[in-house]
Amino acid sequence: MKYIVNIILLSIFLFGYEYKIQKISPQIEKRMKKGNSWKRACPIALADLRYLDLAYRDFSGNHRMGEMIVHKDVSKEVVQIFAKLYAIEYPIYSMKLVSDYQGNDWQSIEAGNTSALNCRKATASKKWSKHAYGKAIDINPIQNPYISSKGRISHKSSLKYRHRGHIDPKDSADKALLLKSDKATKIFKKYGWKWGGEWSRVKDYQHFYK
Repeated sequence: MKYIVNIILLSIFLFGYEYKIQKISPQIEKRMKKGNSWKRACPIALADLRYLDLAYRDFSGNHRMGEMIVHKDVSKEVVQIFAKLYAIEYPIYSMKLVSDYQGNDWQSIEAGNTSALNCRKATASKKWSKHAYGKAIDINPIQNPYISSKGRISHKSSLKYRHRGHIDPKDSADKALLLKSDKATKIFKKYGWKWGGEWSRVKDYQHFYK
């Protein structure tokens, strides 16, 4: 615990950013299993995952603490990415474990939730999603929708974000919308994360993966 506290204090001193990286505790494991976001059939072991407490700015500009589970190999850089998002005041609507939505991706998106690990198959595929390995993050999914090859958007709240472009830079929802030229998008790409907004057949503007 003392070591973790020292890391937090060091991070605040160096970056002005608050975070915590932990192994999966029995309490978090219980939440994950009860919430259907992880099971023994998943392609990743709990020992290879890390639980993160991450500071973020909400849509009112307030300081909040969110939670996320990612693969241990990307845990430190995820902290660095979100520290930089915090520094540029990129707003995040919500950041909870998908377990809070019973592992239901639809419900998590409807709630505007930013999340990572979810042991599920990729959309329209029989293969495991990058989310099943803790190596994908969906950020502000309402403002950054998945658009099918036929142009279909499943969530009604996302329909107005079909046409990509910033209109009011003072509006948090507008600022949450991700474009190729945005600082937030470039931060992810600087760390080698790929972006679903650059796919050719479909667009998944919320989706960053490693």
